[in-house]
Amino acid sequence: MMAVDWAGYGYAALVASGGVIGYVKAGSVPSLAAGLLFGGLAGFGAYQTSQDPKNIWVSLAASGTLAAIMGKRFYNSHKIIPAGLIAGASVLMLAKLGARMLQKPQQS
Repeated sequence: MMAVDWAGYGYAALVASGGVIGYVKAGSVPSLAAGLLFGGLAGFGAYQTSQDPKNIWVSLAASGTLAAIMGKRFYNSHKIIPAGLIAGASVLMLAKLGARMLQKPQQS
């Protein structure tokens, strides 16, 4: 039995809910679309890593892309919400995935 990637699912929920909140508060359709797209990708990546811990590529692509985009937005705006929060969470996911890549395979 494989371990469930709870951190990945939590990250996906954070990203998706951020898009929904952006839509509700500001009527931003691009925020909604991006939040649901990247939240869905992060959720799919969490599912993949739950099935096979070595299959991190979708999670890596989603969190890496969001870290770059939202990191740039945070750098330009200095606003913690939403850019800083998503950039920080994305960097933490990248660190988690990087640590997983560096782990030695377990012997049975």
